[in-house]
Amino acid sequence: MGSEVTYNRIAMLRAERGITRRQLADALGVHYQTVGYLERGEFSPSLHLALRICEYFEVPVEVVFALEPFPRLGAETRPA
Repeated sequence: MGSEVTYNRIAMLRAERGITRRQLADALGVHYQTVGYLERGEFSPSLHLALRICEYFEVPVEVVFALEPFPRLGAETRPA
């Protein structure tokens, strides 16, 4: 297996809900820069942190994290 990349929608969920990086970091007990690293894919969270992120947003794991890039919004609804 090549590089272990985990894709996430943390930035999208955070923006959607009007939450700053600092607010999310405080809620999770991590440094605000860690949230930026997570959002940019420069850092993969531990399983514990990933589950806490999902719990914070009240969504299932697969809504936030994936092994493949998420499709662009609206990409699957365009006519062929």
